[in-house]
Amino acid sequence: MTLQRRLILYLSLCAPLVWAVALWFSVDQARHEVDELFDTELIRLARQVQATLGNRSDEAGQAPPVGAAVGAAVGAADVGDIAVAVWTATGRRLPSDSHGERFPYRPQASGFTDLLLDGAAWRVYYLQSFAGDWLVAAGQKTYERDEVVFQLTTSQLVPWLLVLPVLLLAMAFAVRQALRPLRQLSREVAVRSPDDLQPLREAGAPAELAPLLEAMNALFGRIQATLARERRFTADAAHELRTPLAVLRAQWDVVRRADDAAARTRAEARMSAGFERLDRLVSQMLSLSRLEGASEAGLSQQPVAWPAVVADAVSDCLPLAERRDIELECEWPEDGVEVLPLRGDPQLLTVMLRNLVDNALRYAPAHSQVRLRFAADRLAIDNAGAPLEPALRARLGERFYRPDGQAESGSGLGVSIVQRIAALHGLEVVFTGRDDGSGVRVVVRRPRAAPAGAHRAP
Repeated sequence: MTLQRRLILYLSLCAPLVWAVALWFSVDQARHEVDELFDTELIRLARQVQATLGNRSDEAGQAPPVGAAVGAAVGAADVGDIAVAVWTATGRRLPSDSHGERFPYRPQASGFTDLLLDGAAWRVYYLQSFAGDWLVAAGQKTYERDEVVFQLTTSQLVPWLLVLPVLLLAMAFAVRQALRPLRQLSREVAVRSPDDLQPLREAGAPAELAPLLEAMNALFGRIQATLARERRFTADAAHELRTPLAVLRAQWDVVRRADDAAARTRAEARMSAGFERLDRLVSQMLSLSRLEGASEAGLSQQPVAWPAVVADAVSDCLPLAERRDIELECEWPEDGVEVLPLRGDPQLLTVMLRNLVDNALRYAPAHSQVRLRFAADRLAIDNAGAPLEPALRARLGERFYRPDGQAESGSGLGVSIVQRIAALHGLEVVFTGRDDGSGVRVVVRRPRAAPAGAHRAP
């Protein structure tokens, strides 16, 4: 069921219900007013009869029939629905109409009471004289009141019943007009091409649609960023894979045409190194692609056990350290000091630390030392490599960038991966020198103002 039909259905059900409740209150109020009006008339009639009886009894010494007083009191009302009864102090009933003859004698009664006489409901008012000589009862059939209430209600009910269909049509038209911006939005989205990810216009939109438009525009932005990331990954892969594939093809030709075993062995060694570089390049490109699409909300949020992370990262780098004869050293703070408390994804942090250690090993002089230090608020890795020049620091994190003259193979993506993982965990990466100004130190810590001369990763 469409939203428009649902709204019309709800309004069609609610409008008569609200109208019925309003009618009930109207009838109740009308009955209250009618009862008040007729009760007042009964009181006035009883007092008039009482006054007439008092005056005439003083002059003539006896009470006259009350029929004339009743006729004068009721005026244009239906005489058959109004009755008066009078009793003396001894309980003798004075002559009255046939309805008044049926009123019960109640010497102690005073005020209004409801009676049922011959199957008809009556409203009766008893009035005692001040001297106790007379008891007057003035009554009226409640049917008279019901008839007045019915006539008043009918006079309102008929116009309401005639107007109700018009009201429902007006509500249906109002609902259709109110949902017009939603239909326009649906048409605008439906006619868009798959490549059109421009934000939807929010100006002039109803306030109820504003959250939907903001969410859709945010979604378009995320889709556009994803597509841009995919295009960039495709372009980078096509560009960066071209060189190693060309090298591998050339080495394969050498292997295939080699005449002696020595030439074949050298070509096979170069092919093996080329395959290793290609494997590393593809792995890091895929890792970076996944990291760029990740968000902090999607990360595993568990306490990080740094000793386990260090063990996994260092074990992956030990072959390189042994090959280059570099000593790996890890320093922990004194007992009782918690190391860089953090909640996050231990696997991603292992990838970050492995890239940092790998870079430190590759760019450190052979037969030197790489030191990994942990503290309460940071971790740092330093080596004895050549200090970073300002121009080189400015390009750190740039994809596929590697300084000239590197003996070790690489893809130029390690720093980008480190920066992305650190950012996902609310950390920053700072490149600087060691305390004595020599070598290179990389610090991973919570964001704060970077020291002078240091390069903070973007």
